[in-house]
Amino acid sequence: MLLKWWRQPSRERNIETIYGVIVAQARQPAFYAQYGVPDTVEGRFDMIVLHLFLYIRRMSGLGSGSGAGQPLFDRFCVDMDGNLREMGVGDLSVPKRMQKFAEAFYGRSAAYEKALGARDSDAFALAIARNVFGREMPPPGARLLADYTIATAEALQQMDDAALECGQFAFPAPKVVERPGAASGDYDRDARP
Repeated sequence: MLLKWWRQPSRERNIETIYGVIVAQARQPAFYAQYGVPDTVEGRFDMIVLHLFLYIRRMSGLGSGSGAGQPLFDRFCVDMDGNLREMGVGDLSVPKRMQKFAEAFYGRSAAYEKALGARDSDAFALAIARNVFGREMPPPGARLLADYTIATAEALQQMDDAALECGQFAFPAPKVVERPGAASGDYDRDARP
């Protein structure tokens, strides 16, 4: 196994490493326990998409220096395909589901880019509310996640290009906060309209 790793071209190893960093960050318990992201297949998918978007957005500013966007998206697709098959989705249904995943990624990326580009935290909270929480109005966790995302985009801008390209970086830790309404039980993080 280790020999296989070292035989891989370094670019492939870097993509695997970067994707591992993205998935590990997307699984941070604070997003689900404190921010209220639904701890479901869909919620975890949305957190991977968010962090993949942030990384690709940061690296796209390097022009020809990176080129990691498409290989990372391809790695994401391989991961999603494998997850669908593990969940028992039939071979005939996988391509349709994969198309929906791709559409979701590009749609969310466009919404996030628009809000980040305008430096509009309210617009970003609305985009998070719709895409991650499935709501039109932002629940408290959407604002927390929007603030985290904006701060993370800024932190990624300050990171060394070479470290980012080889996967030797870490996303900022999400702030651990008490979820608004958690004590009184009036905040249902899994509720959908």
